[in-house]
Order: sequence, then C-alpha cells, then structure tokens
Amino acid sequence: MMETSQSEEQDTKPTPRMLAWAKNSAAYRLSKRMMTERQLADAIARKARDKFEGITAEQITALAAEAVAFGYSVKALDDNAYADIRTRSSQRAGKSKKAIRQTLVQKGVAREIADEAVSEANDLVAAVIYARRRAFGPFRRAELDDKQKAKELSAFARQGFSFEVGAKVFAMDRDEAEDLLSEQSFG
Repeated sequence: MMETSQSEEQDTKPTPRMLAWAKNSAAYRLSKRMMTERQLADAIARKARDKFEGITAEQITALAAEAVAFGYSVKALDDNAYADIRTRSSQRAGKSKKAIRQTLVQKGVAREIADEAVSEANDLVAAVIYARRRAFGPFRRAELDDKQKAKELSAFARQGFSFEVGAKVFAMDRDEAEDLLSEQSFG
C-alpha cells in the first residue's frame, strides 16, 4: 500500500533533473528577451512536453511554476515593467492605446496592469507617427480625393484610432504634425 502512494507521488512531482532544466530554460529565455509570467509558463510547459517522455500534467504545471518562481527570484519577471516598456515602444511605432492594450492582454498581462500602462499613452501622437509612416494626412504626397480619404480614415480605424483622432490628424498641416512629434519625449 505504501509503495503505491509513493509511486503516485513520484508521478506528480518533477524529478530534480526536470527542476534544474526548468530553471536553466527560464534563465536562458529571460536572458534573450523580456517575457510576461504567462509567456514564460507557456513556453516551459510546451518545451517540457517535447523534452520529457511520459511527463504528467501535474509535472508540467509544477515545472512552469518553478520557472516562474525562478524568474521572480532573479528579478527577471515583472509584468508592470514589461507593460510600460511595451507601451512606450508601441507608441513610438504608431500603435493606438486600444491596440497596445489588446496586445498586452494577449501576452498575459493583467487587464488592470495593461490599463495603467496605456493610460499615459497619447493616441494623437501615435496617430501622427502612424500617418508619417504610411504617408497619410499631412504627410501625403499626392492630392487627396474622397476615395483616398475614406481609405486612410479606414486604416486609422483598423489600427484602433477613433474617428476624432483620425480627423484631427487630417486637419493638421505638415508643420503642425512635425511640431507635435518634436515636442514629445518618449522616455
């Protein structure tokens, strides 16, 4: 009777080799790029299924938890910092608050953290950056007709910008748009 419970416990508990692998794998992944807690747990779980033959679901869960705990212990996991850095980077790339928030939530950042991170973002500045990148609005080289204006406004909407923000960008001349961008600091 005692042997059965001991073998069951061994089936649910990862081996020391598995635990060492989880820490090493977490260290490697976190040294390569910043990740959210969920991204790290998912990556470890996925890789553990491939690496260890006959691994149980309980062992996979324990390895993912071990990797996450290791990430926090070495201060390499921080969803708040991830959200802040990703928000600033995305705004510099011309992404809307809505698109940034959606991406953060998809990456596993809690909604409250994502909301806080995007609260400081400026959709008008991001829209001007997007317009410059796509040669829309004040950065357009060709004459504007109604069909082209509708296409450009639709592109703003698909990127998550409101109609009002798109209209403000269209109302700007090139100098205004350049001034707005030069006033921004993307610390």
